Amino acid sequence: MTTAVIPAPDSGTDDLSVWPASTARTAHGGLAVGGVGLAEVAERFGTPVYVLDEGEVRERCRNYREALPEADVLYAAKAFLCRAMVRWVHEEGLGLDVCSAGELESAVMAGFPPERIVLHGNAKSPRDLGTALRLGVGRIVIDSPSEIARIAAAVGPEGRQKVMVRVVPGISAGGHDKIRTGTEGQKFGLSLTDGSALHAVARILSQPRLELTGLHCHIGSQITEVKPYLTALRRMVGLMARIRDSHGRILPELDLGGGHGIAYRPGEPALDLTTLAPRLRSTLTESCAAARMPVPRLAVEPGRAVVGPAGVALYRVLAVKHTGDTVFVAVDGGMSDNPRPALYEARYAPRLIGRSSTAARRTATVVGRHCEAGDVLAAGVELPGDTRPGDLIAVPVAGAYHLSMASGYNMVGRPPVVAVHEGTARLLVRRETPEDLRRRDIGA
Repeated sequence: MTTAVIPAPDSGTDDLSVWPASTARTAHGGLAVGGVGLAEVAERFGTPVYVLDEGEVRERCRNYREALPEADVLYAAKAFLCRAMVRWVHEEGLGLDVCSAGELESAVMAGFPPERIVLHGNAKSPRDLGTALRLGVGRIVIDSPSEIARIAAAVGPEGRQKVMVRVVPGISAGGHDKIRTGTEGQKFGLSLTDGSALHAVARILSQPRLELTGLHCHIGSQITEVKPYLTALRRMVGLMARIRDSHGRILPELDLGGGHGIAYRPGEPALDLTTLAPRLRSTLTESCAAARMPVPRLAVEPGRAVVGPAGVALYRVLAVKHTGDTVFVAVDGGMSDNPRPALYEARYAPRLIGRSSTAARRTATVVGRHCEAGDVLAAGVELPGDTRPGDLIAVPVAGAYHLSMASGYNMVGRPPVVAVHEGTARLLVRRETPEDLRRRDIGA
């Protein structure tokens, strides 16, 4: 399935700056990723379909390891998880951050070492905790006071579980109100300002079955500036110093979470890892020196920044309709496979692929097939004026929080995931079929 490619310019309407680094133009208006033509992927596997560039994922893992060699880099599985993704992350030396028994079991069944996994969650179920303890998860991040006694009781008289405390550092950061998690008044973590975090620490230290290894915070998602992370780091070090002074305990670990922002459209900002890493390192050293504390081992949890730019969503145009001054281009997917525009007003840069067009570009709104007015994949985008049913539309930066957040709305079935690498395409996750949906419906 190898496709002859031509290096693509990255300016004007051919700007491919937010596409995988392997993206190149092919003949007749096509694009190839990982040496495989996207139109060929659509023809072979159908649409909608997600294309994931294995080389891009691996390269982004390596960038984190090289930028933060002294830290633990944990891939945030909630962004996207499958067996192949587990293997890639493991082989590239990253740990794993999971939020449920389902994610945890999937990772361990795929061969990931449980001791390199951290379990999160603001409301962990008995199954979540039971699975974590049974499989020997490395860390459990305590998010509420009630979890302390629950975990301690579940560990049993002969066991001991390493835990961390998720702290709300009181920082507003992130691309949308719904993904800002470092401020007071939201569901995650224990407050730094009202004493809840310190109280939880005291309770954990009184539990002989629990070993408090450090503190954790996560200030939001789609953060593109370094400053909020440095502020959070200083506040967390300050809390660690208070714990030392109050309890005589020096905590060896500090997890700053993830939320590293990426560009979804050309020209948008992204968090610069090469700037973030040395600033984190120097600020941590300086803060600990000022507090006369040893430097804890740092951890970060990138998810979107690893897999987001490696993914491309392919759709087939079903209809083109003029309603007043608006041109609607309807495709065969939508909010069931990408709810982010409806949830967070996320914006994308789709483009026509698979054929050349000399038609003048016009502003269009790319919409999905679902029975919701809010089923809009991309509003106000420029597409060729002759876009028509049967055309292929490609949406870059589709690797994170698309399929992982997909639903069964209208019972259309979730799309497959196809990996491309060095001229080869292979199926990672098959398409969900009507039969799959019917099997779950056992009532009469």
